[in-house]
Amino acid sequence: MNVGPISGASVGARRRGGRKLAALALGLALAVTACGGGGADAGAGQDDGKGKGKDSAAAQSQQSEAVVAIAPEDGAESVKTSGALKVTASKGKLTEVVVKNPDGDPVEGAISGDGATWTPATHLAASTKYTVHAVAKDSEGRTAAEDSTFTTLTPKNTFVGHFTPEDGSEVGVGMPFSLRFTRGITHPDDVEKAVRITTEPPVEVEGHWFGNDRLDFRPETYWKAGTKVTVDLNLDGVEGREGVYGKQSKKVSFTIGRSQVSVVDAKKLTMKVQRDGKVIKTIPVTTGKAGMETWNGQMVISERLKVTRMNGETVGYGGEYDIKDVPHAMRLTTSGTFLHGNYWGGDAFGNYNASHGCIGLRDVRGGWDKKAPGAWFFENSMIGDVVVVKNSDDAVVAPDNGLNGWNMSWEKWKA
Repeated sequence: MNVGPISGASVGARRRGGRKLAALALGLALAVTACGGGGADAGAGQDDGKGKGKDSAAAQSQQSEAVVAIAPEDGAESVKTSGALKVTASKGKLTEVVVKNPDGDPVEGAISGDGATWTPATHLAASTKYTVHAVAKDSEGRTAAEDSTFTTLTPKNTFVGHFTPEDGSEVGVGMPFSLRFTRGITHPDDVEKAVRITTEPPVEVEGHWFGNDRLDFRPETYWKAGTKVTVDLNLDGVEGREGVYGKQSKKVSFTIGRSQVSVVDAKKLTMKVQRDGKVIKTIPVTTGKAGMETWNGQMVISERLKVTRMNGETVGYGGEYDIKDVPHAMRLTTSGTFLHGNYWGGDAFGNYNASHGCIGLRDVRGGWDKKAPGAWFFENSMIGDVVVVKNSDDAVVAPDNGLNGWNMSWEKWKA
């Protein structure tokens, strides 16, 4: 009789234990269901062969076989500005590569025809952090991507280019864009590539090096009046010589004004001023006397001075002259050829050559007479106008003596 209660107690204990086990089993089932993506649907999937086991295998089979590699490695510092950046893809083809600086400006570049590599079209800026995002697809069209950042080197030695004409200026049809570098350049192709010139209307513009520190750009013939010229100086980071890097990133724009070409005849002692192809004035002149003849050739006005001092000692004519108030002077060569007003020449203008190589126009001391030929020509000229000298007994001016590259053929200019 005592067995019942004892047995009953045992039964009760087993029931409580059973409920705990059942609750635990239900919790595990719910946990599995939650991770597996849901209840009766999951069970139904197993029944018709579409269960979670096969879904996992399918997801894995959709992973791209393409492998994207970026050089330099992520987080790299002091990276060279040229030759270090490259993106490649194996077992697939690159479809997108975006490289940006901190301002969000993209680096131009191109994916190779086989999709295996991407390389930048130009050098990178110095001391700059870049981000890289690259995407490739495998033969099944599945994509793989990589992202990276790196920072370029900070150079110890730098150079800049001093340029003419000035940004925003209006100049004559003969004006080249001229750069003089503060260091001799031993990688000229890299530097020239970093200078991009665009024009409106479009015209072919080519660069030419004079020595290793001067680079001039011009079209084949004089600029067309009204042309707008834009120069992108992307010199920041370009290695101009071993261990010496450019530090300029600047845009320069200038406009070509009306066309003015003045032709000086050293035998007839005249200058015909042609405006837009028509002669608007003929002026009597005096040019270089025997033994000091004026250069022949095309010369560009590079400087305008209302008054200046001219001392023969500066050009090898020591003691010949020292005039402290030469009016209306316009420089034509680096070596010292000017076209200027002359108040001391007497009746030389149109009659005989009396100068030390310059082109003289009658003027008054102080330059106050606006009707005097020297004053008139000064007021009707601008930087970049062309002065052509012919029939002088001297040689043709050297192309690098001033901004006078027009004295070089187009073929030699481009060579």
